[in-house]
Amino acid sequence: MKLIISRFIAIIILVIPGLLAMKGFLMMKDDIFNYLSMHGDDSVTPVFAWLHFGGGLLLFAAGMSFLGGWILTRDRKKNYVGPRFREKQKTEQPAAKSNL
Repeated sequence: MKLIISRFIAIIILVIPGLLAMKGFLMMKDDIFNYLSMHGDDSVTPVFAWLHFGGGLLLFAAGMSFLGGWILTRDRKKNYVGPRFREKQKTEQPAAKSNL
C-alpha cells in the first residue's frame, strides 16, 4: 500500500507542473487570438495584453523547466543521455611540485 501511495504522490508532483505549462500555453494562445481577432472589428483599437501574455509565458516556462529537469535527472541516473549531457566527473588536480 505504501508503494501505491508514493507512486500516486509522484504522479501528482509531475501533473501539477504539466497543468501549469498547459494553462500558460493556453493564456498565450488566447492573447494572440484575441489580438488578431480585434483587427477585424473596426469599432475597437487593437491592444495586446502584454501582462496576461507575460504571465502565461512565465507559467509555461516554469512548468516545462520543471518537467525537463526531472526528465534529464532521471535519464542521467539511468545513463540514457549522450556525452554532452552527462555530469562532469571531478578530476583530481596533480600536486604542485616544489622547487626545493
